[in-house]
Amino acid sequence: MRPFRDERGFTTTSMVISLLVTLALVFTAGQVYRVGSASAEVQDVADAAALAAENQVAEFMIVARYCDAIVLSLTLTGATLTGLGIAALCTPVTAPISKALIEAGEKVFKMRNSFADRAAKALNKLQEALPYFSAACAAAVAQANNVDSGGANYLGVALLVPSKGEHIDVGSSDRVEELLDDVDERADEIREKAERAEEAAKEANRSKERAFARDCGDNPGYCMYERASSLVGLSGGDNPLYTSVDAWSFSVALARAKAYYRARLAAEAPATWSVDEQARSSLREKFYRFAVEELSAGYVHETADSFEANFPHLPSNTSEMRATALYTDDVYPITSSAEDEEEPARVMHAWMGCPEVQAHGVESFGSIAYMESEDLPECPVCEFRASSMGKVAAASTSIENGFEYHYEAVADEAFLYEKARREAKGPADDVKSEAGGLLEELGEALKESVGKRIEAHPPGRYGAVAFVVNAGATPAAAGFASGFARSGGSLGPRAAVSAATLVDEGTSEGRNVLNSALDGLRANGGAAVGAAGIVLDAWSWMLGAYAAGQDALMSGIRDGLNSLPLASASGLGTWAADKLESAVEGLGLQPAEIGALKPVLVNTGHVAAKDDGSALSGYLSVKSRIVAHPIGSTDLFSGVLTEVEQAAVESIEGLGDSVEIASIDLIGDGGLSIPVTVPLPPEAKAMSASAIHGLFDRIRSYYVEVSGVRVWE
Repeated sequence: MRPFRDERGFTTTSMVISLLVTLALVFTAGQVYRVGSASAEVQDVADAAALAAENQVAEFMIVARYCDAIVLSLTLTGATLTGLGIAALCTPVTAPISKALIEAGEKVFKMRNSFADRAAKALNKLQEALPYFSAACAAAVAQANNVDSGGANYLGVALLVPSKGEHIDVGSSDRVEELLDDVDERADEIREKAERAEEAAKEANRSKERAFARDCGDNPGYCMYERASSLVGLSGGDNPLYTSVDAWSFSVALARAKAYYRARLAAEAPATWSVDEQARSSLREKFYRFAVEELSAGYVHETADSFEANFPHLPSNTSEMRATALYTDDVYPITSSAEDEEEPARVMHAWMGCPEVQAHGVESFGSIAYMESEDLPECPVCEFRASSMGKVAAASTSIENGFEYHYEAVADEAFLYEKARREAKGPADDVKSEAGGLLEELGEALKESVGKRIEAHPPGRYGAVAFVVNAGATPAAAGFASGFARSGGSLGPRAAVSAATLVDEGTSEGRNVLNSALDGLRANGGAAVGAAGIVLDAWSWMLGAYAAGQDALMSGIRDGLNSLPLASASGLGTWAADKLESAVEGLGLQPAEIGALKPVLVNTGHVAAKDDGSALSGYLSVKSRIVAHPIGSTDLFSGVLTEVEQAAVESIEGLGDSVEIASIDLIGDGGLSIPVTVPLPPEAKAMSASAIHGLFDRIRSYYVEVSGVRVWE
């Protein structure tokens, strides 16, 4: 019987055969994919092991940066406290706390040196243990993949490149030691001179306040401002009113007096036409003209550092008048009369309008001094004598409703103010010289000390190479059995190599991790008062300088200065605050590089090429031969595993659940102590040295079953 076919030659038999061949190819290809996938799983596990191993290096760098931040913060805290102590020396109000601040700064510097030394030793110990941590974590990751993996038995180890880190050593600053010695030597002298300057400055301020009150501060009561306004209607710029002594100066009072006497001279006129009033008006005019001329020589020269003034004194009685030009000026008319006398009688008169002058005419002009020396008789009409001129300003100088009364008080206070300023200047200049020198020295010491930091170059800084073996015998057809492909046989041990290195992602994650840790330190600091409170505050301020740099440093310095009542009469407190800020402004502290370090997969050759030891140089040689001759059998792991094992086990002894880097004793013995502790990886705690040895032995034993046909990446 012939098979069925159509006119195009298609037969039932050919269709069946085609379907069978197609199904056989499909299931065979699926089986091949299954075998390939099962074999390739070991590479995924090796990748995960390499990432886990290198992640230990990333975590070590966080610890190193954490310790570096503490070292830097303690350096800056010591400098801040010392600087605040120097500034506090400059005012009597803060002087009592200056000693405590300086001693606290010295203790913090010593704490910094002690912590840096202990931290360096602990970090060096951790560096030595890093190969073990990485090997343990790689092994744990490999074993974790045995769960629900169809009979897989993963074994893995990792080697860090380089296998050893550079020794960490942090020195102390010689300039800091010199600074502390100089501060101890000069502190008492600065404190004593600042106290003298402050007392003199306070006396100067008291004189200024009294002068201000007499010029315009007592308004609307009697004062120069009120008298000038009431007596001559002086106003505006010629008679300004100040409500605060801080805005007022002695030059205001002098200018007011000059304007007042000019106005009085211009407005002088007798109140009546009586002889007595006309005589007094003439004498007042001479007095005001004299006052205008005298005050024209007055001056006030004032700067922040100096004060010079000349307030001419006006006579307030006859005796004082005799010492002025009013007594010696030849401005008074003299008459001569021969009536009833053999010798003519010579008489001096108060002014040209005296009836006697009008009747007899003027013979000559003379001075009051001449009148008294010649003992000239008194005019019977104007009754002119020396006391006539002496009385002109006597009344207004002696009672508070007179302008001269308040002007003389201001003139006296100007003299006392100048004297006090002069007495304050000497010790103030000495304080600025000595304290300024110390603050400049502080800036130089700070520049040197901030350069002495913890710089970590740990094992694995170039990367980690992981070696993983899957020792499980997985059936080749597991999960994909069919009658179209052979189901017998199993996949034997498989091996893979992977590598990872660290890259800076440039994100803020590293900064956030570090800030979180530093915030924990701040919280542990607690609260305190007095000098201890300032110490803890200063440390809290400076912890932020690691990540934020100069801005945080300056902010902390300003916060410290604001916490002290440095305002003073001498101005030395404000000067010291500005000087301290200036001393640290040029430091140029840059934020530390604290980007998030993350492990990423790379070609093993890139990492192995960085190793200067013998282990991975051998691996590179093996790898190059495999690439050139992939069919040749090679010893991929021998020689390498032995060195990995030795590096991993050497530093296991003595490790517990955690490592205490050091403790921070900011306030000295008996005070607050904050331990800095680093927990060890759980995998490291769970795996003993004997377990590490067993793991390497098992990997070596399985290796004999692994061929070299795989081109390892």
